[in-house]
Parts: sequence; C-alpha cells; structure tokens
Amino acid sequence: MVENQEAKVNLDKGAYCTCVGKSYLKTIVPDWEEKPIPIQGVKFSSASESMNPLGIIDLTLMFPHPLQCIILKVEFLAMDTFTSNHFILGNDYLSIYGIDISNQKDKESLGAIIGHEVNIILNVEKPYPSLLRRPAYPAGPRAREALEVRIQELMDLGVLRTGGHNEQVELTTPVIINWNNEKSRMVGDFRALNTYTIPERYPIPRIHETLTQLSQAKFITAMDALRSFHQNVLSENSKSLLRIIVHCGIFEYLRMPFGIKNAPSHYQRMMNTIFPEELSEG
Repeated sequence: MVENQEAKVNLDKGAYCTCVGKSYLKTIVPDWEEKPIPIQGVKFSSASESMNPLGIIDLTLMFPHPLQCIILKVEFLAMDTFTSNHFILGNDYLSIYGIDISNQKDKESLGAIIGHEVNIILNVEKPYPSLLRRPAYPAGPRAREALEVRIQELMDLGVLRTGGHNEQVELTTPVIINWNNEKSRMVGDFRALNTYTIPERYPIPRIHETLTQLSQAKFITAMDALRSFHQNVLSENSKSLLRIIVHCGIFEYLRMPFGIKNAPSHYQRMMNTIFPEELSEG
C-alpha cells in the first residue's frame, strides 16, 4: 500500500533509482503535484524510453503481513514520460533498507520431506529390456565440464551419490546439458524409464479452478520452494531405477529428479499434505 491506498510496487534490483510515472502516481496521490521537491539538470532512461524527472515526492509504503506490517519511508522520483502502471522500488532503497531479493538457492541447505517417499513401480520384470540400459550420450569438452559441475553440485546437496564399484547396475539413463543464456542445466532423458513406469493417478489442480478461487483475492502470496522436486526422498527400491550415466561414471539419485513420470503427482500430494489449510483458502 502507498499512502494507505492499494498500489502495485515492483521490487526491482536492476533499477538504479526508485521512481514512478506521473500518470500512475496521480491515481494513488491525486494532489502529488503540490508536494514534490524540485529537481533540475538530471535525466534518466530505461531500456525502452527516456524519463524526465519532475521532482521528488516523499511517500509511505506499507507491505501488509499477518504478523507485522512492514512500513518504509521512501523518496520517489516522479517521471514525466514513464508509462509503467506501478511504483518501482529500486536498488538504492533496497540497499538502504537491507532488502535482499536475490536468488538464495545456493546459500540454503536442501530440506527433505518427512513421512513421504517416492516409490517407482515398473510394469516389467527382470531382466529389464535393453532400452532401459542406455550408454552415455557423447559430449564435447564444454558439455563435459558443465556436467561435472552440475553433478558435483547435486552430490554436495545429497541429491546424487556415486554408484558403488561392486553394485549390480541394471538400469542407466543418459543425460544432456541444456544451455540457456550461458547457464547450464543437467537434464535426464527419462523417456525410456517413463515408458515402463506404472502411472499414478493423483488429481492435479486445474488452472481455471485455481484462477476462479483467486478471482476475489486482494493479496496474493507466492511461495517458491527450494529445488522442490529434490526435497522428495526416494524409496530404497526406487533408487536403483534412477541411475544416470555420464562420461565420468554412474550416479544414483537419492531424491526425486525432474522429468520422471509421476513426479508432478508426488509433488502435488506432498503439497496437499503439508499445506492443506493454505491451499484450501480461496
């Protein structure tokens, strides 16, 4: 809320100044033009437009919370030609108030769901078809280096372990490296395993039902679980079915990976078990 009025506020770490367009500002503070502190000789620009500052205006921001509201005193630059329909709380005030909105995934330990194990059941018996015993995919030097980094990362988190030298290996799944903006992600090719996996029919919420539940909501909170699938522990019998093979060896999943059949069902069951009250609120 801004000046006790409901408003949209974007916490933007990439913005070097805290600002708002005059058109949107007027919808929240109709008499703002009587209050600004003059500013001259300064120009700003965004990726899509130039922004001419009209002045500085002091506003009070309140972020509602059931336990304690967060109240901030903020100086916004009122911009002449800025067309966005929200306030921007930039890196200047995020730093002043110590608000960290960066991705914390590498700073936190990985949790584990208690009381629920992921069990994979195949519709074939041993000896397994050759389709389930795949060799590693060829990989160039760049992909090999990225694979080694991703595997070590998952081993440090307790998601993977090295396959034992004396263990009988009956199933192996190859993996690839997927690149997006120079960032790598390891992806298992579980298509063969999924073909022989017995499906689990657990109800998944329909998007239109979820949107209907939220249609009258004034405040919407999103919770981002840290490596959510990997917080699901595999049953002992399932671990041997989820072995991946790469140029540097065979590794066994201890937690549920992305891409396997029934993963969404297991995750939805876990969410329904842990957050029944929160998910029932519409």
